[in-house]
Amino acid sequence: MSEAKKINPRARNGARRLLVQALYQWHLSGEDSAGSDLSFLRENPPGKVDLNYFDALFQKIVVARERIDHLIEPRLDRQLEEVDPVEKAILRLATAELLFEASVPYRVVINEAVELAKTFAADDSHKYINGVVDKLALSLRQDEVSSRSRSL
Repeated sequence: MSEAKKINPRARNGARRLLVQALYQWHLSGEDSAGSDLSFLRENPPGKVDLNYFDALFQKIVVARERIDHLIEPRLDRQLEEVDPVEKAILRLATAELLFEASVPYRVVINEAVELAKTFAADDSHKYINGVVDKLALSLRQDEVSSRSRSL
């Protein structure tokens, strides 16, 4: 069975939802990254969540935060420090998926980021998130985006 067939989309979605919450907590608390990850899971036991995906992506985001932030900043209309912490968590998550999870199609990354913004962020944040992540996808997944455009 191929790797793609083993992926449970619902569990991946659960991991993304938990990641936004964990990244938000990590940002606000300034805790040690590993401690934040584990304490958040203890306090909020996951239901249908791909914990391997959650843990791997959380660690990648923590380790590559400066690189991720550097990629996000030029696509913003303000300084990253001025971005709402929930929006920042969603943008970091989407950027990390575009960078490190090539098996996740860029359109899925954009859609998931928009849905997370609709769930966790301010009313019209999903439009802002959509624009920024779309620009990131054009830059980070140029071949994938252009091949999709040619096939339409």
